[in-house]
Amino acid sequence: MRNTSPATESRLGPDHWIDQLPPAEALAVMLENQAEAIPVLYDALPSIDVAITALYQRLQAGRGRLIYVGAGTSARIGVQDGAELLPTFDFPAERVAFVIAGGPQALLQPVENAEDSADAATKQLNELAIMPDDCVLGLAASGHTVFTCTAVVEARKAGALTVGISNNHQTPLLAAAEIPIALATGAEVLAGSTRLKAATAQKICLNLMSTALMTRLGHVRNGLMSAMTPRNDKLRRRRDQIITQLAQDAVDGL
Repeated sequence: MRNTSPATESRLGPDHWIDQLPPAEALAVMLENQAEAIPVLYDALPSIDVAITALYQRLQAGRGRLIYVGAGTSARIGVQDGAELLPTFDFPAERVAFVIAGGPQALLQPVENAEDSADAATKQLNELAIMPDDCVLGLAASGHTVFTCTAVVEARKAGALTVGISNNHQTPLLAAAEIPIALATGAEVLAGSTRLKAATAQKICLNLMSTALMTRLGHVRNGLMSAMTPRNDKLRRRRDQIITQLAQDAVDGL
């Protein structure tokens, strides 16, 4: 019978079974598997660039929101990226939102069956009152997660820009999104545990997208976090250093 499981659910060969290897060799195998995420990102760069341009065009007017959608590990990665936009770039907190399978409590502990609920996704989207100015980033390693796919479909119906990020090709999520980004990371060293290589690729992808987007929106100057919001002594010192460096750059004509 033909195997129709997503590539992210497949298993590596016996020479990569980490429980059968000496500890040092197992670590090397795990690291090599993680490193496979990088070439995948290079392959996806054209799609990522298209997404960044579209996000910029939608958000530059200063009205739309950046909304991250996901379940499980994908939700946690989205929250990590979005939560950093205020302190790093002074991007308004009210312009970032999260649609999480199982709600905020699912960030700390699993919520059974949450990712299978289309109704929950629709409910959260309705509570946010999605508008055409909004941008929705849907993340799902499998690309089949009902919650995430439903949210992207409903957001697109409301006129929002939708970007789908999946670790498999030809998935419902990629088909549903206006801009699909395939990060085809393949088999994990721990079969099916997409918190590993697939999650690494998702995190790097969001790092690229949000940093490039904030740069285009004017929150970066001369390679520095010129708009950062200092919230402790360390960051206040860094802010002072940034101001001093930018002043020197101006003197130097940079």
